[in-house]
Amino acid sequence: MNAQSAAAKASDSSLILLREDVANVAVLTLNRPHALNSLSEAMLEALGDALTAIAHDDSVRVVVLAANGPAFSAGHDLKELYQRRSNEDGGRAYFKHIMSMCSTMMQQIVRLPQPVVAAVQATATAAGCQLVATCDLAVAARTAKFATSGINVGLFCSTPMVALSRNVAHKPAMEMLVTGEMISAEHAERIGLINHVVAPGTEREEALKLARKITEKSASAIRMGKEAFYRQLEMPLADAYNYTAEVMVENLLTRDANEGIGAFIEKRKPKWEDR
Repeated sequence: MNAQSAAAKASDSSLILLREDVANVAVLTLNRPHALNSLSEAMLEALGDALTAIAHDDSVRVVVLAANGPAFSAGHDLKELYQRRSNEDGGRAYFKHIMSMCSTMMQQIVRLPQPVVAAVQATATAAGCQLVATCDLAVAARTAKFATSGINVGLFCSTPMVALSRNVAHKPAMEMLVTGEMISAEHAERIGLINHVVAPGTEREEALKLARKITEKSASAIRMGKEAFYRQLEMPLADAYNYTAEVMVENLLTRDANEGIGAFIEKRKPKWEDR
C-alpha cells in the first residue's frame, strides 16, 4: 500500500488525514478534534498504517505531522482505558496491548527513512508530548503548551519519558515528569523539546518550509544519516565513532556523494539521483 492508498483508508476512518504536498512532503493530520486528538486504539492503528505506507513510498521525502482542533494531542484516551478496568483481569491485558501499540508506533517514526516534522498548533500532553518529542523536528505556535501530565491522575508518564529524556536534559525532563505542569512553547524551545516557536496559525506552513528545505538535499544521504543518528546515540563513544566511520565510507561511495562533491568543486548546483 502506497501513501495515496493509505490516504484513502485514512480518509475513510477520518482519524488520520493524509495528503501529499507538491514538494514531495506527506502531511499527516490527526483528526479527532472532539476528543482532543487522544490516541485511541483506532487512532494508533490508523497512524501506524499511514507510517507503514509512507516508509515504502519513495516519492515521499519528508513527513509533516499536524493536528486539527483545540489540541495537538491529549495523549492516551483515558476514557477508553478506564472502561477496561471492569475486565476480568482489571484491564491488564488491554493496557499491555495499548502500550505496545503506542510504543511500536513511536518507534516507527524513529525508524522511518524520512524525517518527520511536528507542526504543533496547541497543547500536547502525556503521550501527545511524547509524540512531539519522538518526531525528528518540531515547530510550535507561540500559544502551544506541553506537559507530561500523567502524574496529575496518578500515572507517571513512563513511556513518554523515553522520548522526553532523549530530547531534554535530565533535570528539566524530571521536573516535567514529577510536576505534570504545563510549559510554554518558548520554554520547550529552550530545553530542546522543539526547534522553533512561530506565530499562531503559521506553524503548519513553517513546518512545510522546513520540510521543503530538507527535500532539496540528497534523499539517500538523509536516509543514511537519520538511521545513523539514532543508532549511534545508544552506543559508547568508541563504538559510535567506529560505526559512523563505516557509515561515512558507505556514504562517500554513493552516487549522490560523488555528484555533490563534484558540484562543490565545479561550483555548480548538484543534481541528486532522486531528482
